[in-house]
Amino acid sequence: MTIAGTNLRFDVWRVNYGNDDEVGGAVITGTCVYPDVMGRAQVEEPSQLLLQQGLETPLIITLTVVPGTLDIRERDMIYFSEPHDYIYYHQYFRVVGSRPSSFMPRDPRNYMILTVTRSKNAHANTLNQ
Repeated sequence: MTIAGTNLRFDVWRVNYGNDDEVGGAVITGTCVYPDVMGRAQVEEPSQLLLQQGLETPLIITLTVVPGTLDIRERDMIYFSEPHDYIYYHQYFRVVGSRPSSFMPRDPRNYMILTVTRSKNAHANTLNQ
């Protein structure tokens, strides 16, 4: 069943730290806590101050997530999985803000608003950030 207004699906990954490797370095792992979450994305425009500096332009997306009872936290990772023609398909974003709606948890209209970001360097960089 799809909810009216949702235009994409994404997975929510929670970053964990495993045991240190053999030379003492930290090993970062992750667990997919919510697969195939439905939502709607709205890309926000960057601030003029960062554009004038020319160093780094953060890409900020506001996600409306259905249902709003999910435990999505700051620093979780969002991985866009559908639709396949979405501009940010197969890219990771970090949750920087999570706001619940004013509806009660049992209300079917309940939703959550997430603010996610991915840094785009001004210079060419082929790493998936």
